[in-house]
Amino acid sequence: MHSVNTVGMERLDGIQRPLEEIVRRVTIEIEASGRHVHLSRADVDALFGVGYRLNRVKDLSQPGQFACAERVTLTGPKGSFQNVVILGPERGESQVELSLTDAVALGVAPPVRISGDIRDTPGITVRHGDRELRLQRGLIVAKRHIHMTPADAALFGVADKQNVSFRTFTARPLVFGDTEVRVSDKFTTVVHLDYDEANACGFRKGDRGMIVK
Repeated sequence: MHSVNTVGMERLDGIQRPLEEIVRRVTIEIEASGRHVHLSRADVDALFGVGYRLNRVKDLSQPGQFACAERVTLTGPKGSFQNVVILGPERGESQVELSLTDAVALGVAPPVRISGDIRDTPGITVRHGDRELRLQRGLIVAKRHIHMTPADAALFGVADKQNVSFRTFTARPLVFGDTEVRVSDKFTTVVHLDYDEANACGFRKGDRGMIVK
């Protein structure tokens, strides 16, 4: 026969597991994204040498995306940031993503854009060792967004490029408007905030939130 305590634990477990499944189905994991650089093949060559291959050290939540061992320095009119991570794989055109606080510190004025939309954007100087590259464009503040699988888009009733509001279940809960949904079968479902937004809502790793309609 079961002891009273064992029976109680089994009952709690029987409740806990369905509750956890419900939470997973109605909420979305949050991730905070710090300043980083995406480089084209030509710009990898310019900064590291012709034919150089970036060294993958950590896989990211989105399939095929990874952090590299290599670091660069970003320089603006008012200052520099050293040890800025490069994210792979290589892109067709280089892009640098900062927070608005970073932009003030560097003395630059990038627009808020979804990643990859770099038309009419300012450039910035990128250095590695004694090699320096002046990007003519590609500097942005990443618009907050939700990477989402097609199945989850159907579950949440949203569509690609739709803007929604997102409520965080964090230490300082906030509702972020103008959060763009990006749907692809190449994605894993997760919300990306930059560090300004993550700090504002008191984000901690593992926090989640939900779309508010």
